Amino acid sequence: MAIYARPQFQVWGCYDYALQLGIAMAVWGLILVAIAGGLATTIQGQLVGLMDQAIGTRGSLLVTYLTGIGVAAGLAATGEGIPWRQWSTLPWYTFTSGFLGIIIVGSISFAVPRLGLATTFTVMVATQFALSALIDHWGWLGATVRPIDLQKIAGLAAVLVGVRLLLK
Repeated sequence: MAIYARPQFQVWGCYDYALQLGIAMAVWGLILVAIAGGLATTIQGQLVGLMDQAIGTRGSLLVTYLTGIGVAAGLAATGEGIPWRQWSTLPWYTFTSGFLGIIIVGSISFAVPRLGLATTFTVMVATQFALSALIDHWGWLGATVRPIDLQKIAGLAAVLVGVRLLLK
């Protein structure tokens, strides 16, 4: 069973309960990681927006990525190392992630001072939800196929209503 799946259990004994509890804790751990990412993204959005106003979008991108390179290099140096030989096994499109990161940070840097944090991130998240639902549904870019159902469509519709309310 994949850790990201919603586990459903029939508990028959202590071992099953421990397994259920362990998986639930693992899922909550992943949710906490996602929350930390959401908090960091929001704070970063405000900070790159401030930099954009002072030194422009290109300057905020440079500061953001130079800092990021320093942190990534430090993490790589203190960890188990990087399996450099495995790079040749990666699909070519995985190497576009750095370019996509520039688009992400640049668009946040540019839009936040002009639209505000809530509107910028609501539009971005709505776009992410719509595209991620398609990627999951069709299994694009190596994703595991997870078909779109009515519940997901209703969730996407609710997000779009939120976007509309924030844009008024």
